[in-house]
Amino acid sequence: MFSLIKRIIKQVKNDKRSLALMLFAPLMILTLINLLLGDTSYTPKIAIVEGPAAIIEALSGKDTNIAVIGENINKEEFLKKGNADAILTIDKEGIQILMYEPSSVKTELVVNVTTEALGGLESKAPMEVGFIVGKVGLSSFNSMGYIFLGILSFFFVFLIAGISFVRERTTGTLERLMITSIKRREVIGGYTIGFGIFAALQSVMITLFVKYVLKIEFNGSVALTSIIMILLAIAAVSIGAFASIFANNEFQIIQFVPVVILPQVFLSGLIPIDTIPYNLGKLAYITPIYYGCSAIKQVLLYGKGIGDILFYISMQIFFVILFYLINTMALKRYRLL
Repeated sequence: MFSLIKRIIKQVKNDKRSLALMLFAPLMILTLINLLLGDTSYTPKIAIVEGPAAIIEALSGKDTNIAVIGENINKEEFLKKGNADAILTIDKEGIQILMYEPSSVKTELVVNVTTEALGGLESKAPMEVGFIVGKVGLSSFNSMGYIFLGILSFFFVFLIAGISFVRERTTGTLERLMITSIKRREVIGGYTIGFGIFAALQSVMITLFVKYVLKIEFNGSVALTSIIMILLAIAAVSIGAFASIFANNEFQIIQFVPVVILPQVFLSGLIPIDTIPYNLGKLAYITPIYYGCSAIKQVLLYGKGIGDILFYISMQIFFVILFYLINTMALKRYRLL
């Protein structure tokens, strides 16, 4: 038994990557979670519809950005453009807080600030929160489902594609293929399209399943949602192929999950990126999941069409092309053309 223990210790010790993952990856992930989910320094922006001076003064004394607006303003456009997180209307019926969409972080901040301000005035006026997009009391899955669509599609495709690419290399299939006259770009294109077909099938199945079986609310096109999912899955194939370059066996692909997948989960929109401390939310702009989930959100929640999400689709295509070129150049390690 002691010889076995000694062999295992020696084996793990010699595998520097596994050792680092075991010892330091949990610390890095906990640090990331602490940074992303810690106390936010975000200052809510509240617009008040010509309210009483006492309430405006009370709110101004809080850590908020306050603006006074007229009754005739287009509230939907005002909130949609990000001019304010919430609009407060104060009348004899009470206080109405109108927000553009549900956001656990921003809603909590606005409600807490308003409650504290009213508490100082000893006001007992009833408070009601409403949303232009989305419903009060909507289940967490319905309100955040678009994020899980993108994350799950990307995660499983990345994992399977990465493992498959490693298997192609370790079994010698890739080396035998490179002996032929086939060009590097054709190899990467063939692998990407081949795996991409199954990734596309998975994306369509997920979309139809959540629509017709799980009954998640769709305000936009199912077909357009499927297209977005397919692009995200193809990006996952390309990134999985890139990760396989640094893996010597199939297990090592799993080791990339804390590095490649987890940070993107937190930057996907699960947390509003403008509320993430230390401006870490800006890292979302270099992750494909952010653009995929944002596009799905525009279609599912807002009912937008393809013209409204061209930027997000373009960025997804950009990531596919970028990693296609990187993977093509990486094949030089097998053959110089």
